[in-house]
Amino acid sequence: MKNPYEWLADRIIAHPRIVGAVAVIVLVIAMYGLTLVTMQTGKDTYIDKTTSRGATLSHYTNTYGSDAIMVIFESDDITDTECLHYIERLQDDLSDERYVTGVSGIVDLLKQGNGGTLPQSAAEINHIIDQAPAELVSRYMPSRMMTISVVTLQPGISSERQEEVLNTLRDVIASSDPPPGITVTLSGTPAFSQEMKQEMGASMGVLIMAAMVLMVVAVVALFNHVRYTLLPVGVVATGLILTFGVMGLSGISISMVVIGAFPVLIGIGIDYAIQIHSRLDEEARKSSLPDAVRTTVTKTGPAVLIAMLATSMGFIAMKFGPIPMVGDFGITCTIGVVSCYLAALVIIPVFAMIIRYRPKTPKGKHDDVSPCELEWKGCCEAPPVHQEGSRGAFIEKYDAFLGRVAYRIAKNPVPILIFVFLVAIIGFSLDNDVPISADEKTFVPSDMPALQYMNKVTRTMGSTSTIPVMVSSGNVLDPVTVKWIHDFGEYEVLHNDKVTGVTSIATLLVRYNNGVLPSTEDEIRQVASRIPDETKKRYLNGNIEAVLEFSTVDLEIAQAGSQIALIRDDVRWNSPPPGVTARVTGMTEMFAALMDDIKNSKTTMTLLGFGFILGFLLLAYRRFHAVSPLLPIVAIVGWNGAIMYLLGLDYTPLTAVLGSMTIGVASEYTVLIMERVDEEMARGLDLYTAIQTSVQKIGTAITVSGLTTVFGFSALILSAFNIVSNFGITTVITVGFSLLGAILIMPAVIALMYRAGHPRASDARKSAPAAE
Repeated sequence: MKNPYEWLADRIIAHPRIVGAVAVIVLVIAMYGLTLVTMQTGKDTYIDKTTSRGATLSHYTNTYGSDAIMVIFESDDITDTECLHYIERLQDDLSDERYVTGVSGIVDLLKQGNGGTLPQSAAEINHIIDQAPAELVSRYMPSRMMTISVVTLQPGISSERQEEVLNTLRDVIASSDPPPGITVTLSGTPAFSQEMKQEMGASMGVLIMAAMVLMVVAVVALFNHVRYTLLPVGVVATGLILTFGVMGLSGISISMVVIGAFPVLIGIGIDYAIQIHSRLDEEARKSSLPDAVRTTVTKTGPAVLIAMLATSMGFIAMKFGPIPMVGDFGITCTIGVVSCYLAALVIIPVFAMIIRYRPKTPKGKHDDVSPCELEWKGCCEAPPVHQEGSRGAFIEKYDAFLGRVAYRIAKNPVPILIFVFLVAIIGFSLDNDVPISADEKTFVPSDMPALQYMNKVTRTMGSTSTIPVMVSSGNVLDPVTVKWIHDFGEYEVLHNDKVTGVTSIATLLVRYNNGVLPSTEDEIRQVASRIPDETKKRYLNGNIEAVLEFSTVDLEIAQAGSQIALIRDDVRWNSPPPGVTARVTGMTEMFAALMDDIKNSKTTMTLLGFGFILGFLLLAYRRFHAVSPLLPIVAIVGWNGAIMYLLGLDYTPLTAVLGSMTIGVASEYTVLIMERVDEEMARGLDLYTAIQTSVQKIGTAITVSGLTTVFGFSALILSAFNIVSNFGITTVITVGFSLLGAILIMPAVIALMYRAGHPRASDARKSAPAAE
């Protein structure tokens, strides 16, 4: 059976236009898939619904949860009668909309103190405000210039329905004819999520365009010694379209973290295109075009495939972490690197055959020289002579320099490796002191209007989030269970200074029974029947489940985690009656747990990445020295920890993937070096000469691809999302480390590993030529 790369080479050489047409058809299908791509925010990007915690949170939000929409009114004097009448009229209009269960605000407080009607004079208004509880007034009206009304939505409605309600409310407000000088703004979690989606779409477009522009600059500056310099950029653009197409057709959504995948793909994808383009150009200088295409496809294709698969192993490891959007990031990157590899493997040779590719001729030469006259290394008696200062002269000098450095490192590997691994050990130690951030508000642009309004609401009304405790039993309306719910709620309010109040079915029973908790099951059911259904179903699910909602002061995520731990301890201390269970859930609990998920998953994903790549390399090469590409990466991962600490960066859901992504990115370079060393040794060179020749031949290609990858990743720094821009800083440094690891550390590793595990390495000990 013919090797698939030989088959592909035959098809490209014999029928390049037919292969090109097939590629165009695939691209058209991908462009259709691109139109199906969607954005995703909310809890499903942070927690896996198939886990116990995820299932509990999903059940809670679907049964009880309701993200309120805040309506912020601002005016010179919010207590002006005309302004208050407008607010009353608008609240009535908003309450009539679908999925809205109620609207409350300062006008309800005023009507309650005036027999159900709105006061008609400033004196009456001021009197009622002065008589009302100060905490209640400050919650709805922190000053005479602002008030907030709360729009309560039906429990469990989807984010799509919430967006529909938001858009409807905006339409109602736009046509409400407010009095002069009053402004109305919507805020709250639904508005925050909607605007974040819009920001994500805008940010993604900016990042992709910035990455492509930087790619053009980098390729023109660093890869102009070949003809058709910008061809790799076109290949990467095609790979990106294929990636979007697969995502759309397979239903993978774009989240805040997945946005960061696209500049990563551009940076990595350019590597494959440059490696294949560079090899084609090299082979075209010493052989006919069909032979050059065949050699490129059959030799470089498998080598880059192994590097690509090794890279994919690092990305696939991310799927096994507990955070869904990190898993989606890994899958997106995996789809992307495969797409970019296939695009490069097909497009570059097909393009070369169709346009009859010829390599650039050095200055002073003519285009009609023979392939032998353009041979650099060995076909002719001497390499082409370049004019001083020409691009060709610089490249040859740089190649020779890399070869000499690699040779000297290979001859003296032990001191180099001792130094780099000592630095890595220090980095691993410092990594434990890098802080972890799981606050979604710190991930988004600080000047995002929805965030600023959310902060305004929090400063005015206190924390709008709660800590729910779900209570389950065969009959939660049993008097013993109801009393436990009541007593536990009061215990938390009394003993926990961060808890400001509690609402539950027990507090509702007390409110609708003249301040007394019913003591028998019949009394409980009679009182419960008097509670409005819309109110009751927020805290009671039939007879089998109830919820306590603890309101708190505004808490940082770490503080919230501590409070949740205290509540859990209190549940164990004040144990529920037999047959009754109580579980803490909710969005606050999810973000608090996210800190632990980040801490644990970054280690897990890194170890899995190493394990996957190790297994793959051993399976692919079936010999001991196949572990060689991993050893420099161990050092690089350690260096990352030191850099995170020294730069004062935090671990977030995105930077948590740094370890496994480093494994994927760096393995490409180290595998390519090892592959080329094996190829040179198969031609009869001894170990040290093979190392020198390999680095000398592909050092420029790796340097160019590495630097262009740095350019691509640097686009991440331009993101308005803090979580993405910080990731960009770390990845740029990581790629730089990976480049150094391949060119400087890999020769030392190969020199040591191959002495023990390669049959030709013994020749190197007996005789090693001096470095040229």
